[in-house]
Amino acid sequence: MDIAGERIGRPYSMVNAPDERPHEIYFNVVREGPLSPRLAQLQPGERFWVVPAPNGFLTLDEIPQARHLWLLATGTAIGPFLSILKTAAPWSRFEKVVLGYSVRTRDELSYQDTIEEIRRRHPAQFQFVPFITREPCDGHLCQRIPASIESGALERKTGLELTPELAHVMLCGNSSMLQDTLASLEKRGMKRHRRREPGHVSMEKYH
Repeated sequence: MDIAGERIGRPYSMVNAPDERPHEIYFNVVREGPLSPRLAQLQPGERFWVVPAPNGFLTLDEIPQARHLWLLATGTAIGPFLSILKTAAPWSRFEKVVLGYSVRTRDELSYQDTIEEIRRRHPAQFQFVPFITREPCDGHLCQRIPASIESGALERKTGLELTPELAHVMLCGNSSMLQDTLASLEKRGMKRHRRREPGHVSMEKYH
């Protein structure tokens, strides 16, 4: 947006699938931020700038083949994974798909209708695992994502093994989650995926 004579931009991910309209983004409002409060106040008919093409590497085209796909997100970083799950690609490539979604409280578990619809369409392939980290919870994992990997709780919850032989993990979220989860996965022999050095973990920091 053009704000006080300066064009201010930030990267955001789409929640909608490529063929869905309207476009939808899911973001936190940073009160002291230069852009997000203004975006949140936009009214129908008001305009903002969008770059002509998307970019980034957190896509299925960028990852190698595996039997099981694990998508692990915190907060608003669930957006790009919902976009992926709305397409046909993951269901034709992977035997099982796990979506792990970590939030502080139950009230922050967003897009539950969308997730339930994905589960309804792919009941044999899809599992959804909520993580609640700041309040007592029943039926969910009441710990952070890396802790659930270290303890084996995530594998017990899903009935799937999180190993380099079977899995590819996509991480999207805050830097603390990314660093700690990668460290936990590295203890299992999994390494970060790069184009020149294929691995088992793809990740993107999400603000």
